Amino acid sequence: MQAVSEQAPGRESFSLLGGPLHRLGCRLHLVRGGTNTLALGFAISLLLWGVLVALAFIDGTGRQLFSLAAIGGHVRLLLVIPLFFLCESLLDPKMTAFVRTIVDSGVVPRSARPVLEAEVARIGRWKDSWLPDTLCLAAAVALLLAAPMAHLPGAPYHPAAAEATLAGQWYWGVCLTLFRFLVLRWLWRLALWYGFLWRVSRLPLNLVPTHPDGAAGLGYLEVVHAHFTPLVFALSAVETASFAEGIATGRTTLEALYPALAIVLVADALLFVMPLLIFAPRLWACRVKGLGDYTTLAARYVGGFDRKWLAADSRDDKALLGTPDLQSLADLANSFNIVRNMRWAPISRRLLFGLALATLLPMVPLLLLAYPIAELAEIFFTKLMGLRA
Repeated sequence: MQAVSEQAPGRESFSLLGGPLHRLGCRLHLVRGGTNTLALGFAISLLLWGVLVALAFIDGTGRQLFSLAAIGGHVRLLLVIPLFFLCESLLDPKMTAFVRTIVDSGVVPRSARPVLEAEVARIGRWKDSWLPDTLCLAAAVALLLAAPMAHLPGAPYHPAAAEATLAGQWYWGVCLTLFRFLVLRWLWRLALWYGFLWRVSRLPLNLVPTHPDGAAGLGYLEVVHAHFTPLVFALSAVETASFAEGIATGRTTLEALYPALAIVLVADALLFVMPLLIFAPRLWACRVKGLGDYTTLAARYVGGFDRKWLAADSRDDKALLGTPDLQSLADLANSFNIVRNMRWAPISRRLLFGLALATLLPMVPLLLLAYPIAELAEIFFTKLMGLRA
């Protein structure tokens, strides 16, 4: 009983999964293990897309629906929506593990655990509330009502002509509204997560500058954010599909992709990397203090080492062989290097590379619009065989 009472009671219950849609998925047995919502995503995706296709053939607009100018609708429904649910299925257990890790490792001291538990409980109330989902749905409907005022790219039917076909009404009235609801729902979850991280950063954390993760004990946060990759890929796929439609209909050119790519990379950095700088002041202070402490310790140790082994009257080659003093000196140097190389944010090049790759990969197929695959194959073969310069 004593061991149970000492354990943080809410650390296992941290989750961002909840709300009416999640509870509906649980009732329909489309959510497995409480966190695997991929089946729910596929069910929503296939239902929306299947009805759209059926109505398009009833209207006689099937060829228009399956043209390159309408690829945005297919990407949104068949690829992006499942990726939204894949991301939350992979990410939520890692967030739970992060909270468990900072408690078990002592990063959050025992005196601060009640505050952490109160914050976890607050997150639980918000993620299970009807209010956020209701507001997200209301905002999506408001965007639907505003859609006729401006042509939004990435749709197989212009809003002004949506009333002409059943498929157009279904896409603009139901599919796109639900898609926007899911996007806003994700933005709300990001706000919850970053608000939680900000409050954690305000706690009196036990940060250790010599921690092997290079982030004073917060290195697992990088693992959490690496699982945002499906969401980054999904957002980039939407932008790519919109550009493909614009190129197919002559509204834009491939050259316009490059500044847009820079904007997408900056947006991804702002959404998934920059919030980790919340911990930068604490980690910087930890590094500065660690450098001071280990500089003092190193000076004391090497001074004693010099007096013991380098003084003229104390040299003993036989005693020097196998002495642990040399290994201790090397260990001290390694510890000092860890402190000196400590990151001032839980961000690594591996995380940045993974997120950047997820942003760039969906844009690769756009090159086929400028260089058809047959021409690319011909160029590759002739270069390989040396048939033409």
